[in-house]
Amino acid sequence: MSTSFLVVILSLVWAAVTGSFSGLNLLFGGIVGAVVVTLLRNTLVRRNGLRRWRRIVSLALLFIYELFLSAIKVALVTVRPNLKTALRPAIIAVPLSVKSDGEITLLANLITLTPGTLSIDVSPDRSVLYVHALTHEDRDAVIAGIVTGFETKVREVFE
Repeated sequence: MSTSFLVVILSLVWAAVTGSFSGLNLLFGGIVGAVVVTLLRNTLVRRNGLRRWRRIVSLALLFIYELFLSAIKVALVTVRPNLKTALRPAIIAVPLSVKSDGEITLLANLITLTPGTLSIDVSPDRSVLYVHALTHEDRDAVIAGIVTGFETKVREVFE
C-alpha cells in the first residue's frame, strides 16, 4: 500500500469521525494522517508489522468483550436482594507466563480495568500476579480465564 494512498484513507477516516467533509477538515486530516504514517513507518514496513497490528486489535476486541460481560455480571450482583450471599470476594494468585515489565503492566491494567477484578501485586520473582475478584465460584476457572484470555493475547502482542 503506498504512503499517499494511506494518507488519503486516513484523511477520509478523520473527516468521517469528525462529521465534516469540508476542504479545510480534509486537509487537516491529511496532515494528521501524514504525521501518523511518518511516526509509524517503521512498524508498517516491517514484515510482521501488519500481523502485530492484527494482534493488538484482537486484544482490544477481547478487552471490550470482557469489559461488557463483566460489567453485566457486576450489575447483576449489585441488584440482587441479598448482596451478602452474592458477593464471594477472594484474592487469587495467578501464575504468570509473561515476564517483561511491559507485558506484566499491560496484563495487570487490563485486569484492573475490567469490572469485578483488581490487580493487587506482583510477586518479587515476577511469577505470580495477585488479583482480587469480587465474586468467584472456582479459583481455577478465574485463573484459566485470565491465562487463556488476556495473558495469551498480551503474549501474542509482544512476540
